[in-house]
Amino acid sequence: MSAVHTLHNFNAPAAKRADPRVAKREADKLAKRLRRQVGQAVEDFNMIEAGDKVMVCLSGGKDSYAMLDVLLQLQRKAPVEFELHALNLDQKQPGFPEHVLPEYLSKLDVPFTILEQDTYSTVSRVVPEGKTMCGLCSRLRRGALYTHAEANGFTKIALGHHMDDMVETLFLNLFFGGRMAAMPPKLKSDAGKHIVIRPLTYCREADLEAYAGIKQFPIIPCNLCGSQDGLQRQQVKAMLADWERSAPGRVETIFRAMGNIAPSQLADRALFDFAGLSLREALEPGQPRWLVSTPAD
Repeated sequence: MSAVHTLHNFNAPAAKRADPRVAKREADKLAKRLRRQVGQAVEDFNMIEAGDKVMVCLSGGKDSYAMLDVLLQLQRKAPVEFELHALNLDQKQPGFPEHVLPEYLSKLDVPFTILEQDTYSTVSRVVPEGKTMCGLCSRLRRGALYTHAEANGFTKIALGHHMDDMVETLFLNLFFGGRMAAMPPKLKSDAGKHIVIRPLTYCREADLEAYAGIKQFPIIPCNLCGSQDGLQRQQVKAMLADWERSAPGRVETIFRAMGNIAPSQLADRALFDFAGLSLREALEPGQPRWLVSTPAD
Protein backbone atom coordinates (compact mmCIF):
# COMPACT_ATOMS: atom_id res chain seq x y z
CA MET A 1 0.00 0.00 0.00
CA SER A 2 1.26 3.46 -0.87
CA ALA A 3 2.68 5.47 2.00
CA VAL A 4 0.42 8.38 1.09
CA HIS A 5 -2.78 6.33 0.76
CA THR A 6 -5.44 7.41 3.24
CA LEU A 7 -8.99 6.42 4.05
CA HIS A 8 -11.04 8.99 5.89
CA ASN A 9 -13.33 6.57 7.72
CA PHE A 10 -14.32 9.28 10.17
CA ASN A 11 -16.68 10.55 7.49
CA ALA A 12 -18.78 7.42 8.00
CA PRO A 13 -22.45 7.82 9.04
CA ALA A 14 -22.88 9.04 12.60
CA ALA A 15 -24.99 6.04 13.60
CA LYS A 16 -22.21 3.69 12.60
CA ARG A 17 -19.56 5.70 14.42
CA ALA A 18 -21.78 5.86 17.51
CA ASP A 19 -21.10 2.17 18.13
CA PRO A 20 -18.11 2.28 20.51
CA ARG A 21 -16.65 -0.89 19.01
CA VAL A 22 -16.73 0.60 15.52
CA ALA A 23 -15.33 3.88 16.79
CA LYS A 24 -12.45 2.12 18.54
CA ARG A 25 -11.70 0.01 15.49
CA GLU A 26 -11.59 3.07 13.26
CA ALA A 27 -9.45 4.95 15.79
CA ASP A 28 -6.99 2.07 15.95
CA LYS A 29 -6.80 1.94 12.15
CA LEU A 30 -6.14 5.68 12.01
CA ALA A 31 -3.39 5.48 14.64
CA LYS A 32 -1.78 2.56 12.82
CA ARG A 33 -1.95 4.42 9.51
CA LEU A 34 -0.27 7.50 10.96
CA ARG A 35 2.47 5.41 12.56
CA ARG A 36 3.08 3.65 9.27
CA GLN A 37 3.18 6.89 7.29
CA VAL A 38 5.53 8.62 9.74
CA GLY A 39 7.75 5.55 9.93
CA GLN A 40 7.86 5.34 6.13
CA ALA A 41 8.80 9.01 5.81
CA VAL A 42 11.54 8.65 8.41
CA GLU A 43 12.92 5.65 6.51
CA ASP A 44 12.55 7.06 2.99
CA PHE A 45 14.37 10.30 3.78
CA ASN A 46 16.68 8.98 6.54
CA MET A 47 15.23 11.57 8.91
CA ILE A 48 16.37 10.03 12.19
CA GLU A 49 19.63 8.16 12.77
CA ALA A 50 21.17 6.33 15.68
CA GLY A 51 22.22 8.74 18.43
CA ASP A 52 20.18 11.66 17.12
CA LYS A 53 18.94 14.27 19.55
CA VAL A 54 15.68 15.48 18.00
CA MET A 55 14.09 18.78 18.96
CA VAL A 56 10.35 18.33 18.34
CA CYS A 57 8.78 21.76 17.85
CA LEU A 58 5.38 21.95 19.51
CA SER A 59 3.15 24.91 18.64
CA GLY A 60 0.00 23.81 20.42
CA GLY A 61 -1.74 22.96 17.15
CA LYS A 62 -3.13 19.59 16.10
CA ASP A 63 -0.26 18.76 13.75
CA SER A 64 2.63 19.18 16.16
CA TYR A 65 0.75 17.38 18.94
CA ALA A 66 0.20 14.43 16.60
CA MET A 67 3.83 14.50 15.45
CA LEU A 68 5.14 14.28 19.02
CA ASP A 69 2.60 11.59 19.93
CA VAL A 70 3.49 9.36 16.97
CA LEU A 71 7.24 9.88 17.31
CA LEU A 72 7.05 8.82 20.95
CA GLN A 73 5.26 5.65 19.89
CA LEU A 74 7.84 4.91 17.20
CA GLN A 75 10.72 5.66 19.54
CA ARG A 76 9.69 2.78 21.79
CA LYS A 77 9.93 0.27 18.93
CA ALA A 78 12.65 1.84 16.78
CA PRO A 79 15.63 -0.32 15.77
CA VAL A 80 17.99 2.52 16.77
CA GLU A 81 18.18 4.70 19.87
CA PHE A 82 17.50 8.42 19.64
CA GLU A 83 16.33 11.19 21.96
CA LEU A 84 13.19 13.28 21.68
CA HIS A 85 12.93 16.70 23.35
CA ALA A 86 9.76 18.77 23.00
CA LEU A 87 10.14 22.52 22.59
CA ASN A 88 7.54 25.26 22.56
CA LEU A 89 8.39 28.80 21.54
CA ASP A 90 6.27 31.16 23.62
CA GLN A 91 6.10 34.24 21.38
CA LYS A 92 4.18 36.27 23.97
CA GLN A 93 1.02 36.64 21.98
CA PRO A 94 -1.73 38.33 24.01
CA GLY A 95 -4.02 35.82 25.63
CA PHE A 96 -1.69 32.86 25.03
CA PRO A 97 -2.53 30.23 27.70
CA GLU A 98 0.97 29.66 29.05
CA HIS A 99 -0.10 26.84 31.38
CA VAL A 100 -1.52 24.49 28.75
CA LEU A 101 1.62 23.04 27.18
CA PRO A 102 3.66 22.66 30.41
CA GLU A 103 0.73 20.83 32.02
CA TYR A 104 0.31 18.56 29.00
CA LEU A 105 4.01 17.82 28.55
CA SER A 106 4.54 17.17 32.25
CA LYS A 107 2.26 14.14 31.89
CA LEU A 108 4.39 12.66 29.10
CA ASP A 109 7.62 10.76 29.45
CA VAL A 110 9.54 13.32 27.42
CA PRO A 111 11.83 16.22 28.42
CA PHE A 112 10.60 19.62 27.29
CA THR A 113 11.53 23.28 27.20
CA ILE A 114 9.36 26.39 27.00
CA LEU A 115 11.47 28.98 25.20
CA GLU A 116 10.22 32.52 25.79
CA GLN A 117 10.90 35.14 23.14
CA ASP A 118 8.72 38.17 22.52
CA THR A 119 8.55 38.06 18.73
CA TYR A 120 4.94 39.25 18.85
CA SER A 121 5.95 42.78 19.83
CA THR A 122 8.51 42.90 17.02
CA VAL A 123 6.06 41.68 14.39
CA SER A 124 3.32 44.03 15.61
CA ARG A 125 5.69 46.99 15.52
CA VAL A 126 7.32 46.30 12.15
CA VAL A 127 4.44 44.99 10.01
CA PRO A 128 1.99 47.72 8.88
CA GLU A 129 -1.61 47.34 9.96
CA GLY A 130 -3.54 45.16 7.54
CA LYS A 131 -0.44 43.42 6.14
CA THR A 132 0.30 39.72 6.55
CA MET A 133 2.44 38.95 9.58
CA CYS A 134 3.32 35.36 8.67
CA GLY A 135 6.55 36.06 6.78
CA LEU A 136 8.34 38.02 9.51
CA CYS A 137 6.87 35.90 12.28
CA SER A 138 8.18 32.78 10.54
CA ARG A 139 11.70 34.18 10.13
CA LEU A 140 11.92 35.25 13.76
CA ARG A 141 10.60 31.91 14.94
CA ARG A 142 13.04 30.01 12.74
CA GLY A 143 15.95 32.07 14.05
CA ALA A 144 14.98 31.36 17.66
CA LEU A 145 14.65 27.63 17.00
CA TYR A 146 17.99 27.42 15.20
CA THR A 147 19.76 29.32 17.95
CA HIS A 148 18.32 27.08 20.66
CA ALA A 149 19.10 23.91 18.71
CA GLU A 150 22.73 24.90 18.21
CA ALA A 151 23.20 25.95 21.84
CA ASN A 152 21.80 22.64 23.12
CA GLY A 153 23.35 20.15 20.72
CA PHE A 154 20.25 19.04 18.83
CA THR A 155 21.08 17.16 15.65
CA LYS A 156 17.60 17.35 14.08
CA ILE A 157 14.73 19.84 14.25
CA ALA A 158 11.31 18.24 13.67
CA LEU A 159 8.49 20.42 12.32
CA GLY A 160 4.84 19.43 12.04
CA HIS A 161 4.15 20.21 8.38
CA HIS A 162 2.07 17.59 6.57
CA MET A 163 1.33 16.66 2.96
CA ASP A 164 -1.37 19.31 2.53
CA ASP A 165 1.03 22.02 3.78
CA MET A 166 3.64 20.93 1.27
CA VAL A 167 1.25 20.90 -1.69
CA GLU A 168 -0.16 24.28 -0.65
CA THR A 169 3.36 25.72 -0.53
CA LEU A 170 4.03 24.42 -4.04
CA PHE A 171 1.07 26.40 -5.38
CA LEU A 172 1.88 29.46 -3.27
CA ASN A 173 5.32 29.63 -4.85
CA LEU A 174 3.90 28.87 -8.28
CA PHE A 175 1.09 31.43 -8.21
CA PHE A 176 2.65 34.23 -6.17
CA GLY A 177 6.41 33.65 -6.38
CA GLY A 178 6.98 32.54 -9.95
CA ARG A 179 8.96 29.45 -8.97
CA MET A 180 8.38 25.75 -8.49
CA ALA A 181 9.35 24.95 -4.91
CA ALA A 182 7.67 23.54 -1.83
CA MET A 183 8.58 22.29 1.66
CA PRO A 184 11.09 19.43 1.40
CA PRO A 185 10.75 16.48 3.76
CA LYS A 186 14.31 17.13 4.92
CA LEU A 187 16.62 20.10 4.47
CA LYS A 188 19.87 21.61 5.62
CA SER A 189 19.67 25.21 6.81
CA ASP A 190 21.26 27.94 4.71
CA ALA A 191 24.13 28.20 7.18
CA GLY A 192 24.65 24.45 7.00
CA LYS A 193 24.38 23.99 10.77
CA HIS A 194 20.92 22.43 11.11
CA ILE A 195 18.93 19.55 9.62
CA VAL A 196 15.16 20.13 9.57
CA ILE A 197 12.85 17.14 9.18
CA ARG A 198 9.12 16.85 8.53
CA PRO A 199 7.97 13.44 9.81
CA LEU A 200 4.34 14.11 8.79
CA THR A 201 5.29 14.34 5.11
CA TYR A 202 3.02 11.44 4.12
CA CYS A 203 0.13 12.37 6.46
CA ARG A 204 -3.08 14.11 5.39
CA GLU A 205 -4.46 17.02 7.39
CA ALA A 206 -7.91 15.43 7.70
CA ASP A 207 -6.37 12.39 9.38
CA LEU A 208 -4.40 14.55 11.79
CA GLU A 209 -7.50 16.53 12.66
CA ALA A 210 -9.44 13.34 13.36
CA TYR A 211 -6.55 11.97 15.44
CA ALA A 212 -6.38 15.16 17.50
CA GLY A 213 -10.07 14.82 18.27
CA ILE A 214 -9.66 11.23 19.39
CA LYS A 215 -6.64 12.00 21.56
CA GLN A 216 -8.25 15.22 22.84
CA PHE A 217 -5.11 17.28 22.50
CA PRO A 218 -5.41 20.68 24.26
CA ILE A 219 -5.35 22.74 21.06
CA ILE A 220 -4.11 26.32 21.29
CA PRO A 221 -5.20 28.49 18.32
CA CYS A 222 -2.79 30.97 16.77
CA ASN A 223 -4.41 34.37 17.25
CA LEU A 224 -1.63 36.19 15.43
CA CYS A 225 -1.80 34.90 11.86
CA GLY A 226 -4.84 32.63 12.00
CA SER A 227 -7.15 35.59 12.50
CA GLN A 228 -5.96 37.47 9.42
CA ASP A 229 -8.32 37.50 6.45
CA GLY A 230 -7.42 37.04 2.79
CA LEU A 231 -4.13 35.22 3.29
CA GLN A 232 -2.70 33.71 0.12
CA ARG A 233 -2.37 30.31 1.82
CA GLN A 234 -6.07 30.36 2.66
CA GLN A 235 -6.87 31.02 -1.00
CA VAL A 236 -4.74 28.07 -2.08
CA LYS A 237 -6.19 25.86 0.67
CA ALA A 238 -9.73 26.65 -0.52
CA MET A 239 -8.75 25.88 -4.13
CA LEU A 240 -7.26 22.51 -3.20
CA ALA A 241 -10.27 21.64 -1.04
CA ASP A 242 -12.54 22.33 -4.01
CA TRP A 243 -10.36 20.15 -6.24
CA GLU A 244 -10.42 17.37 -3.65
CA ARG A 245 -14.21 17.47 -3.52
CA SER A 246 -14.54 17.24 -7.30
CA ALA A 247 -11.67 14.78 -7.78
CA PRO A 248 -10.81 12.87 -4.58
CA GLY A 249 -7.14 11.96 -4.35
CA ARG A 250 -5.91 14.89 -6.41
CA VAL A 251 -3.79 16.32 -3.59
CA GLU A 252 -2.02 12.98 -3.19
CA THR A 253 -1.45 12.81 -6.96
CA ILE A 254 0.13 16.28 -6.91
CA PHE A 255 2.28 15.25 -3.96
CA ARG A 256 3.52 12.18 -5.85
CA ALA A 257 4.40 14.44 -8.77
CA MET A 258 6.64 16.46 -6.44
CA GLY A 259 8.78 13.32 -6.10
CA ASN A 260 8.72 12.48 -9.81
CA ILE A 261 10.43 15.45 -11.44
CA ALA A 262 11.59 15.42 -15.08
CA PRO A 263 14.03 18.37 -15.40
CA SER A 264 14.35 17.93 -19.19
CA GLN A 265 10.60 18.48 -19.52
CA LEU A 266 10.65 21.87 -17.79
CA ALA A 267 12.65 24.99 -18.64
CA ASP A 268 15.22 25.49 -15.87
CA ARG A 269 18.62 25.84 -17.57
CA ALA A 270 20.36 25.36 -14.22
CA LEU A 271 18.85 21.87 -13.90
CA PHE A 272 19.18 20.71 -17.49
CA ASP A 273 21.68 21.57 -20.24
CA PHE A 274 19.27 22.63 -22.95
CA ALA A 275 22.00 24.64 -24.69
CA GLY A 276 24.14 21.54 -25.00
CA LEU A 277 21.49 19.50 -26.81
CA SER A 278 22.70 18.80 -30.34
CA LEU A 279 22.70 16.20 -33.07
CA ARG A 280 26.20 17.33 -34.03
CA GLU A 281 29.26 16.08 -32.23
CA ALA A 282 30.97 19.45 -32.05
CA LEU A 283 30.48 23.09 -32.96
CA GLU A 284 31.75 24.17 -36.35
CA PRO A 285 34.28 27.01 -36.14
CA GLY A 286 32.51 30.33 -35.81
CA GLN A 287 29.06 28.75 -35.52
CA PRO A 288 26.72 30.69 -33.15
CA ARG A 289 25.64 28.78 -30.06
CA TRP A 290 21.99 29.23 -30.87
CA LEU A 291 22.38 27.28 -34.15
CA VAL A 292 23.68 24.12 -32.49
CA SER A 293 20.38 22.25 -32.62
CA THR A 294 19.30 23.50 -36.07
CA PRO A 295 18.63 20.50 -38.36
CA ALA A 296 20.96 20.17 -41.32
CA ASP A 297 19.53 21.14 -44.75
